[in-house]
Amino acid sequence: MLTRCAAGGAVAAANHLASTAGLAMLERGGNAVDAAIAAGAVMAVTSPHMCGLGGDLFAVIARSGAPPEALNASGRAGAGADPDRLRAAGMAGMPFQHDVRVVTVPGCVDGLLALHERYGSLEVSEVLASAHRLAADGFPVSPTLADASSALGEAVRRLAFGQPDPLVRGRRLRLPGVARAIAAIAESGRAGFYEGAVGRELLAVGGGEFTEGDLVRANADWSEGLSIAAFGHRLWTAPPNSQGYLALAGAWIAHAVAVPEDPADERWAFLLVEAARQAAFDRVAVLHEGADGEQLISEARLGPRAAAVRDQASIDLADAYGGGGTTCVCTVDGDRSGVSLIMSNGADFGSHLVLPEHGIFLHNRGIGFSLQAGHPAEYGPGRRPPHTLTPLVLTDEQHAPDTVLGTMGADAQPQVLLQLMARVLLHGEEPGDALRAPRWVLARERLTGFHVWELDEPPIVKLEQGAPATWKDGLLRRGYQIAEAPPGDQAFGQAQLIRVTDEGLFCGAADPRSGDGACVGR
Repeated sequence: MLTRCAAGGAVAAANHLASTAGLAMLERGGNAVDAAIAAGAVMAVTSPHMCGLGGDLFAVIARSGAPPEALNASGRAGAGADPDRLRAAGMAGMPFQHDVRVVTVPGCVDGLLALHERYGSLEVSEVLASAHRLAADGFPVSPTLADASSALGEAVRRLAFGQPDPLVRGRRLRLPGVARAIAAIAESGRAGFYEGAVGRELLAVGGGEFTEGDLVRANADWSEGLSIAAFGHRLWTAPPNSQGYLALAGAWIAHAVAVPEDPADERWAFLLVEAARQAAFDRVAVLHEGADGEQLISEARLGPRAAAVRDQASIDLADAYGGGGTTCVCTVDGDRSGVSLIMSNGADFGSHLVLPEHGIFLHNRGIGFSLQAGHPAEYGPGRRPPHTLTPLVLTDEQHAPDTVLGTMGADAQPQVLLQLMARVLLHGEEPGDALRAPRWVLARERLTGFHVWELDEPPIVKLEQGAPATWKDGLLRRGYQIAEAPPGDQAFGQAQLIRVTDEGLFCGAADPRSGDGACVGR
């Protein structure tokens, strides 16, 4: 995957149609936010296995001279959320799919509209036009969508796609129900979605999980981004309930332990694995919507974790101190404003529940809730679950954007981002080379990519095809179990990355693992 450079702005997305839609906004005089909304809306049409109008959204927006801002557009559990009912049924954890109780009120539409209201410079109908056209007239099925559709049942495919058979790569797919929903948003804003035909369908499918009051309440909140210094840059992400703090904490620890200069060095993968584990081992206990993000990345908390990194796999981490349905759109405009926009349905196609009149998949982000009584992330009415979405922007000390990046990958998102930061910031790799390079991720046998941190023992390190043999040898010698992934394994994320060069050019790439992504510029 080649690095593409441009002088007037750039857009990177996991589908080339989304990148093209975003670029069109820049060419019409729009800004990075207009481009991100347009590209994100197209992704919601072309990539329902990753994201959609029934999903959630986080973003970080960086503008020169001002601290980056974070947008949290993750949905809240409905008024009918009842943890006692689930516990009485013998459930120890949240259902994963095929159960409306794992669905929170979708935040994606609220997020897109909040971005537009605050920073959009073009009309909302204009930034949504490409998404509406593609949904109404059809778009070619991407390789990843075709592959993912085979896991759906015939009844679900019929509701969502109007056909019982798996989708075929390159064939035209029309989504008229999604087109109607986009048209309603363009005409009537959030009321056209949450209080219109889509909202009524959500109430019906919810069967008491949601009320009209749940849908009237907007799910989009602004805050200053959470920030830390590492690798010679200032890193910014979204505060909790996002797990973005793990990307910051992992980078700080990795910087402190001095990662080797050569990525093929056997200690390179080991030290980054240790940094990721030290950052995240207690994630299940500490991440919730009320968590103090600044405390989670404080030097007092991270210093002992960096000091605990030895030359063997950490076993008793606590004693040392006393795959996924998501996508990222990255945009930068000629004024050097940047957006990292993360959208997600949770797992592939989310909950596998579909609004039948519109063909919109409902996400399953409620999997982040706990069913432990009294847990700060306990499932309950009006609560937001812990979220894997990790938007990331890197700036200089004057807040000028340097790098905009993000990835899919469930619990692995901070791990993928850590490897990308090491490659581009420490080793000077071009974005395309960094994205193409093989990766490692932490995994568990017989558990989904959303449950990496639920056990105390060290996770398995899964190595992607093409990973240096030194990684395997070094990790085995230091006490890790290794799993070598088969070709095409989707556990390693699909990332997008744009950098601003010293000459003011915008150079980026889209992850080749998406099979259909592109970075385009003007």
